[in-house]
Parts: sequence; structure tokens; C-alpha cells
Amino acid sequence: MNIFERQKRDFPDNNAVVGIDEAGRGPLAGPLVVAAVMLKNDVFHDKLNDSKKLSQAVREKLYDWILENSIEYTISIISVEDIDSLNILQATLLGMKKCVESFSLKPDIALFDGNKVPNITNVKSIPIIKGDSIYACIAAASIIAKVTRDRIMIQIDKEFPEYYFCEHKGYPTKKHIDNINKYGVLPIHRKTFKPISLMFC
Repeated sequence: MNIFERQKRDFPDNNAVVGIDEAGRGPLAGPLVVAAVMLKNDVFHDKLNDSKKLSQAVREKLYDWILENSIEYTISIISVEDIDSLNILQATLLGMKKCVESFSLKPDIALFDGNKVPNITNVKSIPIIKGDSIYACIAAASIIAKVTRDRIMIQIDKEFPEYYFCEHKGYPTKKHIDNINKYGVLPIHRKTFKPISLMFC
């Protein structure tokens, strides 16, 4: 059973199901991006899956397909400042809440990747661990969030090419940490994340 069939099986009488996922919880730099997607009925794509299991080229193609085959989608970008002031969990929940509440067509059910859900009035919110591999709408949201964030980090790379953000997207690779030690902490670095937080002790 594929992720489209599973979604129809588990939510057969509900057309207003939205999937929500994020990209960028773990990086040392850059924003957190949350996306929510409500797919059209009876659409199918054999490549749709958890964004982490796909190549960049496939994600880019699916990004366009998702936009064309969505009833509606929303994106919330949470800044480094908000991440540092709220903590990453609360920042994620805030982004999820903003995404769902900004839908013009209010969903009946919101499926969230992970084990936490924000408090949203009049929407049945369900946490799904590894949901981006289970339901099509969450997989679609994971791709929209990932591609959006990658594009942001590629733009940031043009401003700070010595940090190679186009390669590691802000994640704590050895090259990234070496370049922080060499060139210093940027405004887009998360000051509450180790090892950056240790530099301010």
C-alpha cells in the first residue's frame, strides 16, 4: 500500500486533511521552515516520499508537482531570533500553528509529522511519528519545507561564500564548525545551539 492509498484508507470520508512538516530543526544556522499541504483528491505520484529519502533533483521536480496538485499550501519561516528566544521545539510548534491557521480553507484534520502538536482551535490535530513516510500530505509538506529552506540557504551562501552554506545548509558538519572557528559567528547562527552557545559562556 502506497502513501496515497494509506491516506485514503485512514481518512476516507474527509477531503479537508492537511499534512504539516518542517525542515531545519538541527542546523546551527538559518531559519526553520514549516509547510502545510492539502493535496487534491485522486492525485498520485510514484516518487512522493519523505524528503530525506529523495535526491535534490527529485525534490525539486516534486516541489513543482505538489504546487500544481495542491488545493492549498502554506509556508511559515521562523527566524533565528525566534528560535533562540523560544527554543527549537516551541519555534516548531509556532510555525506549525501559523501554517494551519493561515489556510483560507480551514482543514478538518491536521496530520503533524512527529510526536507533538500545537494547540489549534476546531481542528483535529494528530501527531504521526515518521508521518512523512506514511501519508502523502505529510510527505508533500516535508518536500515543500525542505526545498524552501535549501533555497534560502543557497541565497545565504552567496552572501557568505566562505562558510559553504550551499553544501551543508547550516547543519553541524566538520567544515561548517571549522569555518565558524576560523571566520566567527554570523547573525544567522543560532546562539543557543552548541557549540556556538559555548563561545558566549
